[in-house]
Amino acid sequence: MAQDQKEFSEGFGGNVAEAFANQVEYCRKNGAPITARIVAGLAAVLGDADAGPFLTRIRDWRGMPLADAVPLRAAGGLHALHQSGREPALAPIYAGDPADDAAILRDVVRRHDAELMPWLDGPPQTNEAGRSSNFVAAMLWLAGKGLPARFECLEVGASAGINLMLERYRYDLGGVTVGPERAVMQFAPEWRGAPPPSEPISFASLRGCDVAPVDLADPAQAQRLRAYIWPEHTERFARLDAAIAAANEHAPDLVKMNAADFVEQQLTMPQAEGTTRVLMHSIVMQYVSEDQRVRIAQAMEAAGAAASADKPLAWISVEGDRTKLGHALTVRYWPGGEEWHLLAHAHAHGAWIEWLG
Repeated sequence: MAQDQKEFSEGFGGNVAEAFANQVEYCRKNGAPITARIVAGLAAVLGDADAGPFLTRIRDWRGMPLADAVPLRAAGGLHALHQSGREPALAPIYAGDPADDAAILRDVVRRHDAELMPWLDGPPQTNEAGRSSNFVAAMLWLAGKGLPARFECLEVGASAGINLMLERYRYDLGGVTVGPERAVMQFAPEWRGAPPPSEPISFASLRGCDVAPVDLADPAQAQRLRAYIWPEHTERFARLDAAIAAANEHAPDLVKMNAADFVEQQLTMPQAEGTTRVLMHSIVMQYVSEDQRVRIAQAMEAAGAAASADKPLAWISVEGDRTKLGHALTVRYWPGGEEWHLLAHAHAHGAWIEWLG
């Protein structure tokens, strides 16, 4: 485990310039050319001798800039400016028109230094509903392995709890359908490979945590989430609106707590026979400190050692690989959870799933 944690941390290390370069390539590979332009334009002006407080804070970042998602923190602030209509100079970039991106961003940042600065205070909140297709596919696979098909789900880094409402969504996963007919949202990612097992799954509970949970019923917090959505991915705005409506009807079960404390607490709770308790997370572990990741792993190992056939434990992970600029769906389960199973490669926001399971 220590070696795994070391490799994870090193994968998100590097300096500020490397972080911005990696983010540009990541955005390009994941269908976000406008966001790539914003990040590249910012990178081009970071070295300005007369850089103001916003650029200086980025340039002198203390910590791991890629793990801290510094390029996306900055991009979120600029997107919020554009969405508000207060900075028309940004329009050519967001329209995809030819422009001198660096010159535009240099002037915009100078005019809005104070307004942009708070966007650097915390990581992006982007728990995308489309990623839940991965969770459901993994649960189908677990049910196909003989684990109870009724799931007690625990999500860390749940943000606004959008994926804690996955029982209200409908999925078409390679022809295998899951979820209610009258669903809040419907997902049919491009499916590559054989379909997952077709199993009737259900949910005993869905609860989650976040260190800074977002209240979708608060218009200001919901607007902040919109700023973190990459502008190229227009379908995600409609998904967020649908999630807001669903949360206003019945709020997800979400608490303010750090990931390690939550996992340790929840694993001590009684588990009903005939249910599979599952820890799940998507694109979040880069924001979790190494000591918390170690605690989570230790708690899962201990709980796994006590798991039984009628009270099994599973761990579903959808995390990024910054060296390959992609994402992997991996699963462990207990009893017998000595190894991780690579089930799929996946798009960051659920557009496609390459099934290997």
